[in-house]
Amino acid sequence: MPRSKNKVASKARRKKILDMAKGNFGRRKNVYTVAKNTVEKGLQHAYDGRKLKKREFRGLWIQRINAAARINGISYSVLMNKLKKGQHRPGPQGPG
Repeated sequence: MPRSKNKVASKARRKKILDMAKGNFGRRKNVYTVAKNTVEKGLQHAYDGRKLKKREFRGLWIQRINAAARINGISYSVLMNKLKKGQHRPGPQGPG
């Protein structure tokens, strides 16, 4: 019995990879196996870049909260503990 193939799906999958590899030079843009390796490597670099960006934003977020807490006369850890326990009430309440 011959091997069953799904030519339409295979062709679409290959076309998707080759479309993602457009803009590269030489064999990277038109040879499927080379294009696939290039695209996979590029996607891995993009993933690593997102992780680093998230890490940098987290550090900036902590610095800004720490600065705001210091302006209000408390430390970052005290602020975080109060927020966790739900004891923090923002500002004075108006007439009620």
